Amino acid sequence: MIDNLEYNTEREHLIIPEYGRHMQKMINYAKSRETKEERNKLAKAIISVMGNMQPHLRDVPDFQHKLWDQLFIMADFDIDVDSPYEKPSREELYAAPEVLKYPQNFPKYRFYGNNIKTMIDVANTWDEGEMKEALVYTIANHMKKCFLNWNKDTVEDAVIFNHLFELSEGKIDLRNSTEDLAESSSLMRSKKKFSSGSKKSGHKKGSNQNRKRKRY
Repeated sequence: MIDNLEYNTEREHLIIPEYGRHMQKMINYAKSRETKEERNKLAKAIISVMGNMQPHLRDVPDFQHKLWDQLFIMADFDIDVDSPYEKPSREELYAAPEVLKYPQNFPKYRFYGNNIKTMIDVANTWDEGEMKEALVYTIANHMKKCFLNWNKDTVEDAVIFNHLFELSEGKIDLRNSTEDLAESSSLMRSKKKFSSGSKKSGHKKGSNQNRKRKRY
């Protein structure tokens, strides 16, 4: 009896461990049958058992197709049976996926981000008027804030106007504008106020929890 014991280290590698070793043995047995009629009969029985092991997937589209593909994979693509679906190939299964084509944007002024260019393009599609003028100055103020986040020193409005003119390909020109953008201190103050407020509220929350905590 001791001589018939099997250890996992001595057994063959399981291709799909989720189905267990008995399922792998059933497939190996089906592969060893001499007649195709017997192999087909055993393959259908194995597919039925595999489906019963995953009842939550019975309503999933192409579930049967998936089971047949897994049967061929567990058989190491070396079983001659009639499948209702196209037999998968080893090359197709282990082929490296295609490289995804991520959008490659390399803006000249990276501290503004990619969304600024999108906002500028949208502004260029608007008709001239108060709405477009308000949008353009909103974009310019946002560019100034982004610049200050990158460089903590102050920045002249003329620099922002020149960058906006360049990024808009000359379609938005505020270089001769008499209207000033928001003050640098105002833009940075709003950010600091938000940061300090969030920290302050978090401190209060912690202190309230400490007061409500029971001490034994």
